[in-house]
Amino acid sequence: NLMFFASDNAGPAHPSVMNRVIAANAAHQMPYGKDTIMDEVTARIREVFEAPDAAVYLVATGTAANVLALACYTQPWQTMFCSAVAHIEQDECNAPEFYASGAKLTLIPTDDKMTPDALEAAIAAQTPGNVHGAQPGPVSITQVTERGTVHSLKELSALTAVAKAHGCPVHLDGARFANAQVALGCSAADMTWKSGVDVVSFGGTKNGCLGVEAVVFFDPAKAWEFELRRKRGAHLFSKHRYLSAQMAGYLENDAFLDIARTANANAMRLADGLRAAGAQFLHEPDANMIFARFPRAVHQKLHDAGARYYLWDGPLEGPADELVAARLVCDWSITKDQIDTFLSYF
Repeated sequence: NLMFFASDNAGPAHPSVMNRVIAANAAHQMPYGKDTIMDEVTARIREVFEAPDAAVYLVATGTAANVLALACYTQPWQTMFCSAVAHIEQDECNAPEFYASGAKLTLIPTDDKMTPDALEAAIAAQTPGNVHGAQPGPVSITQVTERGTVHSLKELSALTAVAKAHGCPVHLDGARFANAQVALGCSAADMTWKSGVDVVSFGGTKNGCLGVEAVVFFDPAKAWEFELRRKRGAHLFSKHRYLSAQMAGYLENDAFLDIARTANANAMRLADGLRAAGAQFLHEPDANMIFARFPRAVHQKLHDAGARYYLWDGPLEGPADELVAARLVCDWSITKDQIDTFLSYF
């Protein structure tokens, strides 16, 4: 009864995904994305996003999805705008700069969501037309944020309005896209092109897939450039059908939403228990990720009992009564018993 709350990357793949991968293994298919399953995926994603002309591509990692998509909208002399805690800033080892041929990142100061005013100030500070400085490039927004909160549709539209006013395209890092969509109770279209998003990294890996992310361009004019960048960047799979099969299983019968609904519900059960035990929340948990502070003595008991999660702002050793924050993430496979066992240590 292992209490595993380290990451939704750590959980098993969902049966709906695995079954399609096994089925795809039973026959030959053309390589490099020419498989018939990819045709099904493209049609289904266009349907899900209500975007009949969208260009749809698959890669194996979230980093590849983000940086290859951003590179299509970034000239080397431009800068990409993102929050100071964005995945592309903190977790991608300068891959955005590398794939965009040296274009820089401009960070919007925040510990969670960027604000329209702060974004406006950051873009305005670049003074387009000044040959001595970086020119404004795309804006990247994360949904779910790295702190487990979800931008409302109004908040998304406010950010994209600032971007559009300056002629900046908008990328959405949707590593936990389905978790956000379920949290908002909206459509995929509402959270993307209807809110002013040009390209989205539609995540699968964290939400029950083995390793697949879709890049969805609402402007198909970017399609050929992406294909070239994906190949040049060594992210075009030869046995592509195994990516396609994962995404097909993920999308079939809206499995992606059911999986996210389960993960979010697990997190709410955990959050309710933590709240009842007196834990302090660093951010309001909107989806499947929780940042909570509670006594070190409880952390020590949990770790001794085999619980797995990340401490956020202090070591395991120290005064027993000192409050230490943790990041706790739920996936679809966490059981109610595991959650309740974890809470029993408070």
